Amino acid sequence: MSTINVGQFNLMRVDRKVDFGFYMDDGAEGILLPKRFVPSGLQVDDTISVFVYHDSDNRLIATTQEPFAVVGDIAALKVVAITNQGAFLDWGLMKDLFVPVSQQLSSMRLGGKYLVKLYLDKQTGRVAATEKIDNQISNDILTVKEGEKVKLQVYRESDIGYVVIVNQVHQGLVYKNEVFTHLHIGQMIDEGFVKKIRDDNKLDIGIGKQGVEKLDDDQLKLIQLLKLHKGFLPYHDKSSPEDIYAFFGISKKAFKMNVGILYKAKKITIEDGGIRLMPEAPATSETQES
Repeated sequence: MSTINVGQFNLMRVDRKVDFGFYMDDGAEGILLPKRFVPSGLQVDDTISVFVYHDSDNRLIATTQEPFAVVGDIAALKVVAITNQGAFLDWGLMKDLFVPVSQQLSSMRLGGKYLVKLYLDKQTGRVAATEKIDNQISNDILTVKEGEKVKLQVYRESDIGYVVIVNQVHQGLVYKNEVFTHLHIGQMIDEGFVKKIRDDNKLDIGIGKQGVEKLDDDQLKLIQLLKLHKGFLPYHDKSSPEDIYAFFGISKKAFKMNVGILYKAKKITIEDGGIRLMPEAPATSETQES
């Protein structure tokens, strides 16, 4: 029998067609792909990627729908129903995702959004979710190094910053004084980096790019914004960090650094009221001839 990964996407061959859909080859009786999820032009012996999970009758079923998360993922999902046994979350499929009462940190409320990790229940084999993810993420053995690019997910807010999940496996901290916009629980951040690894394996995390790569991008953005605003922008070293972040999407420290680099490169001038783009030098006769 073929190995089927429940709660994941599987590359499967179409075994046979029936009135109500297609059966995918699992090495046994087959897994139904219902007619409403069949892509146009599908034929027997075609191979396609399908997501496999259990339907309401506890039968394995295939779908071409894409869930918001798969087994092993951590995601912020909305509660759409509450029962004495647990809560049901919308994860983008026809059948909702179950969170047992025993896997909740506190009673979930209808309409609330919660950060959960998807797992396979050992007793039923079904996909379920748990709020208890602290023991699912660990910094005991780190798989990242300082300066490495990482993907982040906002876990919770603390007094000094935002606790984030790093690459779905570690925990890190983004300091509040380095964030100039509101982050919401569950938010995914594709561009982060490890600023520092502390002696106790705690991770200090930065958001965005770093180093020369970031400076180059930010300098280009400054030049483009100046061109869009007739060569002048009313931002300077006395502008508030919030105003600078709201307009440029970078910290005040980064703004001042990039303005300094562009000034030294004679790309801009610094005035009392802001920064001004230097006019481009006219082409020389030698350049024109070439």
